[in-house]
Amino acid sequence: MERTTVDALLRGIPSFPSFDKMAGVFAYESSEVDWCEDNYKHSENVVEYFNTISSFIFFVISPIMLYLLHPYAKERNLAVHLVWIMMVFVGIFSMYFHMTLSFMGQMLDELSILWVLAIGYSLWFPRRLFPSFIKDRRSFSRLVLIITVISTLSSFVKPTANAYALNCFAIHIVYSLVVELRSCTNERVLRLAWASIGLWALAISCWLSDRFGCSFWQKLNFCYLHGIWHILIVVATAYASTLIAYLDASLEIPHSLPDLQYWPRNNWSIGLPYIVLKGTTKTRKRC
Repeated sequence: MERTTVDALLRGIPSFPSFDKMAGVFAYESSEVDWCEDNYKHSENVVEYFNTISSFIFFVISPIMLYLLHPYAKERNLAVHLVWIMMVFVGIFSMYFHMTLSFMGQMLDELSILWVLAIGYSLWFPRRLFPSFIKDRRSFSRLVLIITVISTLSSFVKPTANAYALNCFAIHIVYSLVVELRSCTNERVLRLAWASIGLWALAISCWLSDRFGCSFWQKLNFCYLHGIWHILIVVATAYASTLIAYLDASLEIPHSLPDLQYWPRNNWSIGLPYIVLKGTTKTRKRC
C-alpha cells in the first residue's frame, strides 16, 4: 500500500485530545475569567487569596441551614437537604477555582451553582405555574433534569457566558417570588422577602462592580468585592431558600402550621431564618 494511501486512512481516524491538552484545563490561570483581586499577592500557591478564603463561608452556613431546616425537610421531603449539601460543593469548587483560576475550576464552580438552582426549581417551583403539559411535580422534575443536563453540556460552548446565564435564572426566581407574595399579608414573611431581595441586589452589585469597575476599585486599593459577593450570596440564599420553603409549606403542608423564626435568637428578627412546624391541624392559608 502506498504511503499516501496510508496517510489518507490515518487522517480519517478520529483523533483524541492529547494528554497535555487535557491536563491544560487543570492548569493555573487556564480560565479566561480573572477577577479584580491581585494574583499571587499573598501566596505563591493561591492565585486569588481573599476570594479563596471568603469561600469558606459556604462551609459555615450550609451545615447550620441543614440542621435548622431538618424538621421541615422531614415533614415535606428529605430531598430539601440536597440544596444545602450542594452548596457545600459550591464552596469546595469556588475555593478550587479562585485558588487556581483553572478552566476546570471555573466549570465546576458554575455547574455546581446550576445544579443548586435545578434542585430548587424541582422542589419548590409552584404547581400552579407549571407548564400546561405538566401534570405533577415528578414530571416537572424530569423536565428540569433534562434542561439542566442540556445546559451543563452547552456551558462548555461559551464558558464566559455561564455566569450571566446563572444570574438570569436568579432574576426569574425573584420575579416568581414577587408573583407569589402579591396576596401575602404576613408582615414577617414580607420582611424576609425584602431582606432576601435586598441581599441579592447588594450581592449582584458587588459581583458587577468587581467585574466591570475593577480599574476604579484598584485606584482605591480595594479589590475584594468578589469575596464580599461570596458572603452576601450565601446569606441571601439562606434567606431566599427559607422564604421559598415557607411558601411551599403553606401550600403543600398547611396542616403543619409553618412559621418563621430566626437563629440564634428569634426575638432579634435577624440572623439565619428557618421554619418551625407548630401544629397538625389544618389552618387557613395566609400566604
